[in-house]
Amino acid sequence: MDEIEQRILSLIDDNRKRILDFAADVRLHPESGFKEYRTASRLAELFRSLGLPTEEGLAVTGVRAVLDPRSMNCGLPTLIGILGELDGVRCDHHPEADPATGIAHACGHHAQLGALAGAAVALSDPEVAAALNGIVVFLGVPAEEGVEGDLKRQLQRDGKIGLLSGGKAELIRLGVFDGMDAALASHAHFTETEADLLIGNSSTNGYVAKTITISGKAAHAGSKPHEGVNALNAASLGLTALAYHRETFRDEDSVRIHGVITKGGGAINVVPDEVIAEVMVRAKNLDAIKDACMKTDRSFTAGAGALGAQAHIADLPGYLPVIARPPEEVQWQAAAAIMESFSSRADHRAINQPMTIRPEHPAMQHPLVRAVDPTRHNPLSTDIGDLTHLLPVLHVTSGGYEGSLHGSDFRIVDDEMAILMPARLMALTTYHLLRNGAAAARELRERFVPALTKEDYLALMDGKTDGSETLIGRKH
Repeated sequence: MDEIEQRILSLIDDNRKRILDFAADVRLHPESGFKEYRTASRLAELFRSLGLPTEEGLAVTGVRAVLDPRSMNCGLPTLIGILGELDGVRCDHHPEADPATGIAHACGHHAQLGALAGAAVALSDPEVAAALNGIVVFLGVPAEEGVEGDLKRQLQRDGKIGLLSGGKAELIRLGVFDGMDAALASHAHFTETEADLLIGNSSTNGYVAKTITISGKAAHAGSKPHEGVNALNAASLGLTALAYHRETFRDEDSVRIHGVITKGGGAINVVPDEVIAEVMVRAKNLDAIKDACMKTDRSFTAGAGALGAQAHIADLPGYLPVIARPPEEVQWQAAAAIMESFSSRADHRAINQPMTIRPEHPAMQHPLVRAVDPTRHNPLSTDIGDLTHLLPVLHVTSGGYEGSLHGSDFRIVDDEMAILMPARLMALTTYHLLRNGAAAARELRERFVPALTKEDYLALMDGKTDGSETLIGRKH
């Protein structure tokens, strides 16, 4: 372990209270997507206290701070991004939910922001920054958890966003990720594992969100039901037809279709003339999403038509699947430095649980860090998937919590593992990418083959209805 690695670890240790206090403050003031004004302000305040030029209001509430220690202006600079999510999730029964909105940090995004803050504290130190041959961008990203369609459509009409997906999509559109050689991110574990930290990218599902409006005809439900067209019955037929499609989905595509009826009618003595359902269609790849969307649309259109009703289906772009990726060597190097530091701490709770992880790294005789299992797929969705189609993403997930993600029982029980360890790993990984002339970052970008160009991505997500075939954003 060299002097800079030691200094990064010491800086995070020395600023432990500051980092954890910041994360706790965010936790106690949860906000929903594109409304994270207080959270964004607190993050910007922290960045400015570190002397970082900071910009607010990107994609409504996004925050960007830039560490640029370059002393030369030759060639294109190397650029590394470190991300954290600003928003909470709707979880009304969580003990820390905002009583007015039902939003809580039941997914651990406050821990992500704590890890982002810890990495910023370490890397902005003048001695550490002087060892970086490239630019580091710290990003607070809005609206990962998804936002109701009406709000997003209103934001688009007001000119505040251009895409109807989430925060990362909008930042991609704005060019925030242009020229970025790699992006680093952390999250609470979303797969079952005995490891404290998992590095690498597990594959996940992408999704499309649908608002399905069934229009019928009102009539007196007791005296003249024959004069009405029951939209609720039509919606029920659509759901039944969709259920019969389930055996047509391939197991390997990991298709999930789920939703809720948000409006089921008005008065119980009136034939329901309008029913609204919100449906999410998930799958492991774009072709499977397209197929499942077609079958969903067909089911509700046919169910409505059978009873003389009409179905209007408006799609909202969701997230693309995460492309699986094994850990990079720089992540193992960062983990080895952490293990070397912690090997002398006899009080660490896992120190006497032997397991060989990477034989070529003698320091990695430890269960703390493991690689993702490339054969395991997670059917949940996250907008980090959008980035994996465009640039290298170096991801770490961590334990340190109990309960279920998005559940009322979710809570962080180990700040060390949930917040400080990801901070150390991302800061050290950034250093390994940008030291020695940023050789590792340049090599990583050179061998990365994007699945989509930015132009192709925007065409997929923009929701235009010009007759061209698009996966997301279609209207019927």
